Amino acid sequence: MRIRCRGRSLAVFLLLSAFAAAAEEWRPVGLSGGGAMFAPAISPLDSKKMMINCDMSAAYLSSDGGLNWKMIHHLQLTGNTCCRPAFHPKDPGTIFAASGWNGKLKVSRDGGTTWNDTGEGLPGGLRGEIAIDPGAPKLMLVGAGEDVWLSSDAGASWTKCAGPSGEAVGFHFDRGSPDGRRVMFAATKKGVWRSKDGGTTWSEKTKGLPWLDLHHFSGGSNEKECVLYCSVPSRAQGGRFAGGVYSSSDRGETWVSAMGEGMNTDTKPADQWSMGPIAQYLWVLTTNGKPRTVYALNTNTGVKPPHHASVYRSDDAGKTWKATFTPDPRFGGMNVGYNWQVANINQHYQERPFGAAVCPTNPDWVIHCGSGLCYVTDDGGRSWRPGHTRLAPGAPEKGEESRWLCNGLVVTSTWNYYVDPFEPGRHYIAYTDIGFARSMDAGKTWNWWGVDRWTPWRNTCYELAFDPRVKGRVWGAFSNVHDIPNANIIMGRHRSSGPGGICLSTDFGGTWKESNSGLPIAPALSVVLDPRSVPGKRILYASVWDHGVFKSADDGKTWRKKSKGLGHVENMRVCRLILHPDGTLYVLVTGKRQGDRFIPEGAGLYVSKDGGENWKAITKPGQFFWPVDFSADPSDSRVVYLGAADARRQAEQGGLYRTLDGGKTWKLLARKGSRHFGAYFHPRKKEWLYMTLCESGPAKWKEPYEASLWLSRDRGSTWKPFESLPFRNIQRVHFDPKDSTRMYVTTFGGSVWHGPAEPQSGPGAIP
Repeated sequence: MRIRCRGRSLAVFLLLSAFAAAAEEWRPVGLSGGGAMFAPAISPLDSKKMMINCDMSAAYLSSDGGLNWKMIHHLQLTGNTCCRPAFHPKDPGTIFAASGWNGKLKVSRDGGTTWNDTGEGLPGGLRGEIAIDPGAPKLMLVGAGEDVWLSSDAGASWTKCAGPSGEAVGFHFDRGSPDGRRVMFAATKKGVWRSKDGGTTWSEKTKGLPWLDLHHFSGGSNEKECVLYCSVPSRAQGGRFAGGVYSSSDRGETWVSAMGEGMNTDTKPADQWSMGPIAQYLWVLTTNGKPRTVYALNTNTGVKPPHHASVYRSDDAGKTWKATFTPDPRFGGMNVGYNWQVANINQHYQERPFGAAVCPTNPDWVIHCGSGLCYVTDDGGRSWRPGHTRLAPGAPEKGEESRWLCNGLVVTSTWNYYVDPFEPGRHYIAYTDIGFARSMDAGKTWNWWGVDRWTPWRNTCYELAFDPRVKGRVWGAFSNVHDIPNANIIMGRHRSSGPGGICLSTDFGGTWKESNSGLPIAPALSVVLDPRSVPGKRILYASVWDHGVFKSADDGKTWRKKSKGLGHVENMRVCRLILHPDGTLYVLVTGKRQGDRFIPEGAGLYVSKDGGENWKAITKPGQFFWPVDFSADPSDSRVVYLGAADARRQAEQGGLYRTLDGGKTWKLLARKGSRHFGAYFHPRKKEWLYMTLCESGPAKWKEPYEASLWLSRDRGSTWKPFESLPFRNIQRVHFDPKDSTRMYVTTFGGSVWHGPAEPQSGPGAIP
């Protein structure tokens, strides 16, 4: 027995050591925040321990109250936006969470480093929250699909509750009832139910609620009292506010309005920036320690207080309220710390609250999040600080010179990473949603472009082109359509048309101006410069989504279409454009669906040998329904590597392909998943090739998923995975010209990661 314990202890020690080493191998780079965050949670044993999820596949942990975050490795746990995780009320190392799009239950026994499946009998699709009885932790509740499930053995096995129905929104265990016969509450969108016999039978408790379709539910109880809260949709009835927050002080027998003095009860928009004519109260939060202290988070009816989206607090069970969250510096009373967005544009973009949580044992600690921001208070709402970013030491808090640290809560998509050719301390990131950022200290701190420096197309920067002879002269490809050529666009989940174009900066990306004459106002995906052209009369090429390739011979002042032979009338979805050192031009036309099927016309890789005057396909129609990205060998333009994705059930084409003869023949080099992105070269090691996968599942669904970044030291004959990289949706690989031992990896939803140029030897980071 003693030997067994020693062996287990040694195994755990080696495992944790491996993960610690992995954390040192890779670090996130760039602006943190900037993407949608959901389902936060706070530990009842330590208010500084927090967890949060994003919609781009990752989950994160903080041990210092949101000052810093660490991404959980994707092979251990992936993000889930529909179900709030739960910290164990007595064991600080145990956390339960829903994992991934299928919402399966997982548990960690080591504080979130490693995770294992649990929950016999419990289906996927977890909803609402995972709730643990703080007095009897073997008792748990969770929503799954349209049902509520109960566990009596600490999550090991589950049974469906007979009674509650609908998508779960919250639970409560009544601390005033005996541990052996716990009174518990389950709330779904369809109502509130109570069990007085440990979950065996349930009765509906909705008397007094004006209607159902509940937004949220929360309860607080102790030996003296039990107060329940829920929020229902707000409506205008006879010109007066109805609905909103309700409370019950008799264990659900009756419900009364808790929309006391101080709440936003507007029934018409206060301005044109209103989210709606009436505020919706989407989250209610309370604790067992102070059941009469409750928070409510709302949508706005206008941007100025008292109409703004805020966090309301009541200390008398909803009789009176006070708005505690005032983040906009324009209106006075600001009690929220600056972030990189507010610092640059001097205003706060109000958001619909996507998630919120209160510490179960300390009601002064609250976290809430939205489509790009996350905030934390540790003093009951008197002051708030951003949980998604941190001001760099010594940097000004406001203005265009503010600089920001990456705190690990990285949820943005990035397309390319650049090191300035003249001043290597200047680094640049091309982003989705937040456009563009630059660093003056080699990536240690970052500055976001401000309102005075924006291009007309602010959402996405896809690519940059630097003048090799003129300092600070940079062209950029910008768009208000993002995610091209990933699944949101290809599968029709996002709009695929909108404005965009080419812009020019003459001050290292500090300010931008249109350089777009002759171009259609449409998304620009690539811009490349011919280094053999004359300074002042630079030849540039641009790919414009749905329109083709365009050429400029006057530094980008004017453009002409050069698309003869390119694409098809049904598909001109041009994406990546590359100019080879020998003058060969390549451009990729990605996939297009009509109805539920990909069309063969147009999609593929095209080449021009005469400066874009004529184009020829080097792939056959239907050979690649959904090509994603490509690279041409710098030493031989006939050698091209192309990443492709499966065309769903229509064609299993996902993989990395290579041609050695300019497209006459193609060979499948690797198929590690359903959606390969591309392949990229090491700048000094000729035989080294990096392969990336994005939004990918296993190549065959019965096989385990391995990794999204791979290295071949023999140009594709054999591959080794980067197992320690925490994020899974990898796009491109970039190098600092002065350091070829480490690389920058851009991702679809996890910002940029800086790490070793080859997989590290040793026991590995993944169990």
